[in-house]
Amino acid sequence: MGRSVTVIDQDPEAFRRLGSNFRGKTIAAIGFDRDALMQAGIEEASAFAAVSSGDNSNIIAARVARETFGVETVVARIYDPRRAEIYERLGIPTVATVAWTAGQILRRIDPSGAIEEWRDSTGTLVLAEVAFNPNWIGSPAVSVIRGTGARVAFITRYGQAMLTDEMTVLQEGDLLHVLCHPDDKAALVETANAGAERQS
Repeated sequence: MGRSVTVIDQDPEAFRRLGSNFRGKTIAAIGFDRDALMQAGIEEASAFAAVSSGDNSNIIAARVARETFGVETVVARIYDPRRAEIYERLGIPTVATVAWTAGQILRRIDPSGAIEEWRDSTGTLVLAEVAFNPNWIGSPAVSVIRGTGARVAFITRYGQAMLTDEMTVLQEGDLLHVLCHPDDKAALVETANAGAERQS
């Protein structure tokens, strides 16, 4: 992506997993060590990702990057979903690995309903992937959410995200991503499952 990347890991052997094509910098140290971060160029960094195997280490590293060095874009991988929610509310964007994996599995076991992909820190807005009745295929995407208070954020088609407008028609295999209030999810799912025939 044309970015300069530095990877910090306390195990030098871990750098082998980066592969021979990696052109970035590597530093063998603890990820929240201030001297190591400065050696990595944290003072000029535009973004910082804390992705070690420990929740505590990731949170400490993320806070040091943001609070000590003023990095604006910081994200931490958190395995405990309850902790992830707490840190999100504190303003530290997190990727809750367990919750994300569970969501992906559930999506394949039971493709109906709405799977949350993101929720804002105040809990007032949700981005969800919404399954829809095949009868909606050939109908405008906005028809699925009409009357629910939700908005179509985008569609994933053939693995590519695309913005929609009033004329965008659903095709087989589309994934529908919708923004809504948490309280509107039930009505949204009911409408999406109903199908175009029942709505007409």
